[in-house]
Amino acid sequence: MLFFVTLSVLLACVNANFYTDCGSKQAKVLSVNVSGCAEDAKECVLKRNTNATFSIDFTPSKAEPAVHIIVHGVVMNLPIPFPIPQPDACKEAGLTCPLQPGQPVKFTTSMPVLKSYPKVKVDVKWELRDDNEEDLVCVLISARIQ
Repeated sequence: MLFFVTLSVLLACVNANFYTDCGSKQAKVLSVNVSGCAEDAKECVLKRNTNATFSIDFTPSKAEPAVHIIVHGVVMNLPIPFPIPQPDACKEAGLTCPLQPGQPVKFTTSMPVLKSYPKVKVDVKWELRDDNEEDLVCVLISARIQ
């Protein structure tokens, strides 16, 4: 019995990756990619003075006329809002609104990792919300700024 428990824990650790779904209510997250981050990484390294590209493939469960981007850096359980120059995901992020239910889509955006950012472990919380402030997609990406 102990063997099977140990084996299950080891397999769960092997399949662990750098992101978790933190409450996607209106869509199914298919995949998350961060430039320079391997799919099987436990955390992504974001290099200062560069741009990081984030993409989320997902399938909405209902028609969505508008999608808004909300980003927070979470340090020591404290969410710090990150200003997004274009918070409308239907402009310059690969989405064509209205989103259609059951049709996979790809959200893609880049953001600067400024040289002024401290070298710290941070969870990056990406939310794509509808007009009612409900999360279509919510992913938490484990990262380290270097």
